Amino acid sequence: MSKVNKLALVPVMLCFFCMGFVDLVGIASNYVKEDLALNDSTANIFPSLVFFWFLIFSVPTGMLMNKIGRKNTVLLSLGVTVLSLLIPLFGNNFAIMLISFSLLGIGNALMQTSLNPLVSTVMGGGNLASTLTFGQFIKAIASFLAPYLAMWGATQVIPSFGYDWRILFGIYFVIGILATVLLGVTHIDEPKIEGKASTFAECLKLLGTPIVLLSFFGIMCHVGIDVGTNTTAPKILMERLNMTLNEAAFATSLYFIFRTIGCLTGSFFLRVLPTRTFFIISVVMMALSMCGLFIGTEKWILYTAIALVGYGNSNIFSICFAQALTAMPQKQNEVSGLMIMGLFGGTVFPLLMGFASDAIGQAGAVLIMALGVIYLFTYIKQLNTEKA
Repeated sequence: MSKVNKLALVPVMLCFFCMGFVDLVGIASNYVKEDLALNDSTANIFPSLVFFWFLIFSVPTGMLMNKIGRKNTVLLSLGVTVLSLLIPLFGNNFAIMLISFSLLGIGNALMQTSLNPLVSTVMGGGNLASTLTFGQFIKAIASFLAPYLAMWGATQVIPSFGYDWRILFGIYFVIGILATVLLGVTHIDEPKIEGKASTFAECLKLLGTPIVLLSFFGIMCHVGIDVGTNTTAPKILMERLNMTLNEAAFATSLYFIFRTIGCLTGSFFLRVLPTRTFFIISVVMMALSMCGLFIGTEKWILYTAIALVGYGNSNIFSICFAQALTAMPQKQNEVSGLMIMGLFGGTVFPLLMGFASDAIGQAGAVLIMALGVIYLFTYIKQLNTEKA
């Protein structure tokens, strides 16, 4: 790579860290629930709001990139994300948090769609897969740190300046500003975009292709389980083990630790094992996790279950995404837009889980996630037996 490209990787990787800000929604919604005395169905509106915007903005972002370029689209996403982190520093009422989480979702939808193509531009086609994998690792660091930063702020371990757990937003706000400035001053040569961006109609028409539709639902289940575990794991520990929220916050970090390990090791296993075999192993781990989360009453069982779902769910997205792209190589832009829209599952699952947990406790939320795992078992027959 040229010197410019090497330098460009630094702000781009920092953008991946900012992409991980979206995962603060799990622990933050639990603190908002406690501060505002909300029930589960109301508190789960917050994570649902974040992922709702993927349904609306994924395809239009592709159109926007054709007009203003990939770097400028990422800069726009950073601007929206930074604004979403600034707003909670002015208060903690229901309306403020709704606006903040909505903007966080919009910013992340823009970023998820535009940052990966920007990496492709920076790398010039070389070592792209390994660079994206490293980017996901950087993203996971932000996800992992969020519960600890919130807990440390709430317990005054770090100076919170009166913001309590919301100092998390302040810390990530500063990092977001830094990422915006660094990317803004970094020169990146972008290729001229040819052709037109996909429309909603062109994308939705592809849902008539069975593998695309089934992969879309697979990604919805993956994201639903991801956001559901992120949000529900601390609540299960509080319900079953009488932990405080600050003590239970570790559950979210544990999930992200094993999801990070799964991302790092998954690329190796997918090279040495058939895709179907690794997918089966992953889904079986998730099924065992659902059993543990449903009936577990001891700390080691619940922690083991959280670790299993973290690792098992870490590579589902990439496998479903690859299956859809491989099936329709001539329509990869349209298929990519649809798969990103599948992140809308992060809206559907938390809403259903909130109603279920209000009705019968956190076991109800686990049952909703288990439905997603059952669907992934049905997806196995769509997979080939070749190595990825």
